Amino acid sequence: MSEYRNGKGGRRNGGRNNFGERGFERKPYGGSGERRTFGERKAGRPTGDRPYEKKPYGERKGGFEQKPFERNGRPERFASRPVRMPSPRLGGRPAPMPAARPPRPVEPAPHPFYGDAEPENILAGRNPIREAIKAGRAIERLLVARGLTGSALEIIARARQAGIVVQEVERSRLDAIYPNHQGMLAYASAADYLPFEELLEIPAERGEDAFFVVLDGVTDPHNLGAILRTAACAGAHGVIVPERRAVGLVPAAVKAAAGALEHIAVSKVGNLRQALETMKERGIWLTAAASDGEDSAEVDLTGPIALVVGAEGDGVSPLIRSTCDRVVSLPMSNDMESLNASVAAGILLYDIRRARARA
Repeated sequence: MSEYRNGKGGRRNGGRNNFGERGFERKPYGGSGERRTFGERKAGRPTGDRPYEKKPYGERKGGFEQKPFERNGRPERFASRPVRMPSPRLGGRPAPMPAARPPRPVEPAPHPFYGDAEPENILAGRNPIREAIKAGRAIERLLVARGLTGSALEIIARARQAGIVVQEVERSRLDAIYPNHQGMLAYASAADYLPFEELLEIPAERGEDAFFVVLDGVTDPHNLGAILRTAACAGAHGVIVPERRAVGLVPAAVKAAAGALEHIAVSKVGNLRQALETMKERGIWLTAAASDGEDSAEVDLTGPIALVVGAEGDGVSPLIRSTCDRVVSLPMSNDMESLNASVAAGILLYDIRRARARA
């Protein structure tokens, strides 16, 4: 390595390396014969005989000009903004800046039960909701924004005392449903419910065997309306629905019932299994509808009976099914798994009606 020190040949060989070749001699910087100092090179790198002239940053073509950026009346450091260069097509005037596109608002999806609620069924604001709860008006659900304080806590406590389902949601969801909501929205029922104990007294008042329909987790308002209408036509005494994880008497269900609520009573219960146990104590046979049960044509459907119909996809829940006395099904062909909830309920309701008429 010592043979090529400083770009020259070895000292012992007279400037030559071991192969008889002269080492490379570095020429002065720029080729002028004199080596420039660091201060002279810093001003600009020469190209031939003419030194390179560095233009100021603001004079570069097509670049950006460093300008102070003002925000709230105060300039901010280290901020730059683009400067439009003059355009020949516009007579030397700078081209206009493109208009900024506003962000597209993202609206939350409506609630599957109450997305088509009528304006008269929506209660907005704290005072209207408080007065509706005091008056005992039937309310399906109360939506409250997260983080409410003050008088809102009193309204929430009153709603829970009255058995109303309270759900905390983001404020943006309430904004998408109704403006000026004051952090609270309530969905009032389109029809009134009958207390469960009063519903059980209807068969004795008419001198007939009990005939009820119990819905376990039906979430489609159109299915609920169709079942209500079929139950009224088949002569049922009432329909029982749970408070949670099921649809109630929303406007879509009442519209699908097409006036059937004038002829049949509907009751809402907080604990469906406890309500079924109460019905069993009164001598009512609980009959669940499922695809793996006994053929309905071979089962005795006379006497006090309550038909339990499950949700559209999951059917009757295991807990409710274990409470029932028996399970019936409809014969199926072509490897079909099940019928629509309202269609299956309609067929079984008329099977019960025919069995009661023959008895």
